[in-house]
Amino acid sequence: MGGGRKPLEVVIAGEDRTRLEEWSRRPKTAQAIAQRARIVLRAAAGLNSTEISRELGVHHDTVRKWRRRFVEQGLDGLLDEPRPGQPRKLSDAQIEAVIARTLESKPAGATYWSTRSMAQATGLNQTAVSRIWRAFALQPHRSESFKLSKDPLFIDKVRDIVGLYMNPPDRALVLCVDEKSQIQALERTSPLLPLRPGQAERRAHDYKRHGTTSLFAALDTRTGTVLGKTFRRHRAQEFRQFLDLIEDNVPADLDVHLILDNSSTHNTAAIRRWLVKRPRYHLHFTPTSSSWLNLVERWFAALTDKQLRRNSFRSTRQLEQAIREFLAVHNTQPKSFVWTKSADDILNSFARFCRRTNDSGH
Repeated sequence: MGGGRKPLEVVIAGEDRTRLEEWSRRPKTAQAIAQRARIVLRAAAGLNSTEISRELGVHHDTVRKWRRRFVEQGLDGLLDEPRPGQPRKLSDAQIEAVIARTLESKPAGATYWSTRSMAQATGLNQTAVSRIWRAFALQPHRSESFKLSKDPLFIDKVRDIVGLYMNPPDRALVLCVDEKSQIQALERTSPLLPLRPGQAERRAHDYKRHGTTSLFAALDTRTGTVLGKTFRRHRAQEFRQFLDLIEDNVPADLDVHLILDNSSTHNTAAIRRWLVKRPRYHLHFTPTSSSWLNLVERWFAALTDKQLRRNSFRSTRQLEQAIREFLAVHNTQPKSFVWTKSADDILNSFARFCRRTNDSGH
């Protein structure tokens, strides 16, 4: 049997290499071309398609495609082929000018471009600008936030927690523990207008406040069941009561691994004394600003979306009853949240994001 197809040999002339290196270093615009240039440069350095695919994070079929296109057509092969249909009325230079201006500049007196301001600046019409933005998935009006963890033990904590998710220890229970604090009992000032054909459900924007409650919850990563209890206050003594509840509901012959954040309520002298008396409990703290590592946060999101956000509560007691009802319904048919991304995948993604942040020029 053969050992598979031999990859096409890539040879780059001097001028072509200079052009490819320029394309590969483009920090903002035409990243598709930059990616293709990096593929060709690595292929010319002797790397096979699998190695290039792993290094650049692209599919190996993509690597083979651009390797073949360069061998057959040179630099022109790395450019997008013309599509069938009516000829384009806009030149490549006009399109590149719109993309470059969108990504690399801001209009006077504003923080982002609109189709009107871009059309005025480039001399095109709004429809043309809109089509260019849609073709390149650009949405200047949208903005999202992010927060990077500064925890010096970030890597160790990620490996520890992801290891518990993907390879839990024998004869042990892994519980994701956290508090959803200050849940407000909000009563809408007007009755809900229900869903009907052609019209979404509507509710009044203003509301009355009727106090708050806090929910302590522990998610069993294996079964998906959730143990929860509401408290009117959110202090270390309430957390200790919740630990007592966990102790009463966990089989005595199992070790217990608790995944939780670095809240001050989790690290008081009373909590430490409680843990010293129960050596089968092991605490695993998530990195700072990394609540996404705690699977119970996903359950909190479902609770908010399905039960709390669109409801109206006339008292804190009614709010707590709604939370207990959601908890009971969930535990009748629990579904575990399966963790699929390895620690290496997470750390590599984090490293790529940090490089993009450092190279952003801001």
